[in-house]
Amino acid sequence: MAKGIQRDQQQSHNMITILTLILLVIIQMQVVSAGVGDGLMGHIESCSNEGEEIQLAIKNSKCFKCSCQNGLVNCYSSCPSTDDCFLLDSKSGDTCCRRCKGCTFRGVPYESGAEWTDPEDPCKTYKCIASVVTETIQKCYSQCDDNQMMPPRPGECCPTCQSCKINGQTVAEGQEVVASIDDRCLVCQCNENKLSCAKKTCPILQCPKTKQKQHPNECCPRCTEQREFVPVIGKCIFNKDVYYDKTQFTPDRCTNCTCLNGTSICQRATCPILECSPEFQEDDGCCPRCVVAEVRSECTHQGITYANNETWNMGPCRSCRCNGGTIRCSEMRCPQVKCRGNEELKVPPGECCPKCLETAGTCTVFGDPHFKTFDGKFFSFQGSCKYLLAADCLTHNFSIRLTNDGRGTKRSSWPKTVTLKLGNLRINLGQKLRVKVNGTRVLLPYVNDAVTIERLPEGGIMLRSKLGLAIEWDGSNNFLQISVPAHYKHRLCGLCGNYNGSVRDDLTGRDGRQHGDNEVWHFANSWKVGGLKSCSRPREHRNVAATPTCNKRKSSFYCRPLRQSSVFGKCDNRVSPDNYIESCRMDVCECPSGNCHCDSFAAYAHECRRLGIKLPDWRTDTNCPAAGGWRRNNQLLDNEFIKKHVPHSLLQPRAPDRTPPPLH
Repeated sequence: MAKGIQRDQQQSHNMITILTLILLVIIQMQVVSAGVGDGLMGHIESCSNEGEEIQLAIKNSKCFKCSCQNGLVNCYSSCPSTDDCFLLDSKSGDTCCRRCKGCTFRGVPYESGAEWTDPEDPCKTYKCIASVVTETIQKCYSQCDDNQMMPPRPGECCPTCQSCKINGQTVAEGQEVVASIDDRCLVCQCNENKLSCAKKTCPILQCPKTKQKQHPNECCPRCTEQREFVPVIGKCIFNKDVYYDKTQFTPDRCTNCTCLNGTSICQRATCPILECSPEFQEDDGCCPRCVVAEVRSECTHQGITYANNETWNMGPCRSCRCNGGTIRCSEMRCPQVKCRGNEELKVPPGECCPKCLETAGTCTVFGDPHFKTFDGKFFSFQGSCKYLLAADCLTHNFSIRLTNDGRGTKRSSWPKTVTLKLGNLRINLGQKLRVKVNGTRVLLPYVNDAVTIERLPEGGIMLRSKLGLAIEWDGSNNFLQISVPAHYKHRLCGLCGNYNGSVRDDLTGRDGRQHGDNEVWHFANSWKVGGLKSCSRPREHRNVAATPTCNKRKSSFYCRPLRQSSVFGKCDNRVSPDNYIESCRMDVCECPSGNCHCDSFAAYAHECRRLGIKLPDWRTDTNCPAAGGWRRNNQLLDNEFIKKHVPHSLLQPRAPDRTPPPLH
């Protein structure tokens, strides 16, 4: 009797322990937001090593990757995604990344998302998702005739076709294609020019059906919510239940699970590959099956009749086959890609999937000439001669020369003309939007077999060549930009640099010598062309800074709008204004008119627009003339912006002519 009472008390105690444990787990399982990772907080920092990775001297910097983009340090999280994880590990003190609970299988730990095959049976596959291992058997599928089918390769499950084609459409190496858009779990892949196809089984998910979402173009559902848990040693958490070690449970009619050392090991049935369309299928509780349907030998699509086994394309991503009266279409599967700062996601002509394509290289000249090279190096140079700005120094396809005008000053200069040599063409872009082709003035728009030249709605002109080269010129000696396709990388030379992805060697002279920032004069003059007759000053002065006489307060007031969000929006989050502010201050000190600060404003605004940043009407806010406007006789006091923002005591005659040091 006493033993019976003790047994009942022990069972009661065990039940209370279990209920308490479940209650504690449920309390600890909190819904957390999608943005679980810690973010970097602080101020945006500027940088000069454009395009290069930046190492952070901070704790847990391994959780972030940073690089220099448009003069700013740009950082993003390098933690694995946990967006669809229903079981997040409680955060430990030695890491900044939130992680989905992993699995242990046969004594080996696996991270959530890991997939592997049985070394003794390549048809048996496993996948770990949030502490659940799903075991399935692949079902193979053939897309080719029997005489083109090859046996499985060593270590693989399914036979292969002799070429990577599906419905007559070529599949690229490494690319996946959905064999039937009616069954997106039926996937083929090209590997070493052999195509193999298999039916994928979706892994069992931790979240209940009400927290799952099936995306239209994906095979398997995903969890839509996240929960954080505190580890329960030796037990398994599944959904909202806790299972003891070696306990068996059945989540659905297709799946049987066993709790082993904190990981749920689940065997799941792989549904058969059906040859009938969805309207002739019915569900038996676990897998769909075909019901009897009329068998036809032809298919009709968009009014066109196709014979049995006939194939046709429906664009670069989709192809179809007539299969016993049923149309079966396959669709290319595009991988998710993340582009770097100097790349953009584009779909190449005739292809299905977008690719990260390097953006065009741009070189900019503005103001009392300030230069931004193809690789992002800023420097200033006020020579008044003719210089090789950019050229294809490998195959000599083109060259661009820039002629500067000193306008009677001792050290200042402004771009006067731009000359493009392209094959048998010599195109001169001059003042007031005058254009000459082989010495003859032409009217715009101008089109021939090699180039197109037209006026821009916002002012200035644009020259585009069939080589992909483009030149934008405002026609009033204030702004010039050259764009070249990425395939010109490592082929260029001149003042615009060598376009090799590094700013460190952009000041490379004609003789191959690399110059320092304090040797801009030597670097630039090594690219001088045309001799003394091309110079507007009989004697050039070396690029040495004179005694500072510019009123710094005045230049700061002039250039302040470059940091004002009301004028340039949120562009300073994408493009550092520091170099443009420095350029602006230099130009204000050298200014022969009242609007020289506008040159730096225009260059900064142009760079913002090039990156797709929408700007307010900055010209109205700053009273800067429209692009291409002449400003030779403007006076300081005529500028409403200056009246508003610059104290009258600072409106002094301009400082004596001097050349500021180069930008770094």
